[in-house]
Amino acid sequence: MSLENKTVIITGASSGIGEATAKKLAGAGAKVVITARRTERLNELKETIEKDGGTALVVTADVTSKDDWKNIVEKTHETFGKVDVLVNNAGLMPLSFVENLKTDEWDTMVDVNIKGVLNGVASVVPDMKENKSGHIINISSVAGRKIMPAGSVYCATKYAVRALSEGIRLEMGPKYNTKVTSIEPGFVATELTQTITDDDVQDMLSQFADLKTLEAEDIANSIHYALTQPEHSSVNEILIRPTNQDL
Repeated sequence: MSLENKTVIITGASSGIGEATAKKLAGAGAKVVITARRTERLNELKETIEKDGGTALVVTADVTSKDDWKNIVEKTHETFGKVDVLVNNAGLMPLSFVENLKTDEWDTMVDVNIKGVLNGVASVVPDMKENKSGHIINISSVAGRKIMPAGSVYCATKYAVRALSEGIRLEMGPKYNTKVTSIEPGFVATELTQTITDDDVQDMLSQFADLKTLEAEDIANSIHYALTQPEHSSVNEILIRPTNQDL
């Protein structure tokens, strides 16, 4: 399926996987709505996309805010008329050991990684019901399949995203011709680890210093693959790891 003139909302687009995905999909002809909290970074991305001949709309937003989501969809409708695709990419990974009781970070992860995804889904479902088509892509993780020390809460949020993706597929696929894909990356070179404040976790992660990680572009390519399959074909899950990752 061609992405030409498809409207795609991408959260967490100011860096990493979101930024790479915006560039990839805009390069394939999609009209991308790029959202995140860092307006300056979004404007720089928009400039890059447009310089390369693409189309982008910047909407600064916090995915935990329902009002911000309402604004995203309203501005998307005003500019492009519809929503075809949602890439629920925004997420946090402040790993910590449970005994260290970083409960504020637990709350934040639940708010962004689960409620932020739910807010996005709730905002685009009306379009997809009306159009009898659409595609929701949720960024889960290998942590949504395998639990690791210091990842109890993070893994729980990513298991939730995976379960949510399958549930939406069962409800929206047959009835409204809507595709749902869960993308589950292993280690990727992004800013995610910068949110870790637990010194014990930083020490633990040092063992992976020599690991050849995935790049954000690898995940963007997976998203592009899922989106460009024929109408009758729905890619429900993509698990992608570095070749030498053993987790």
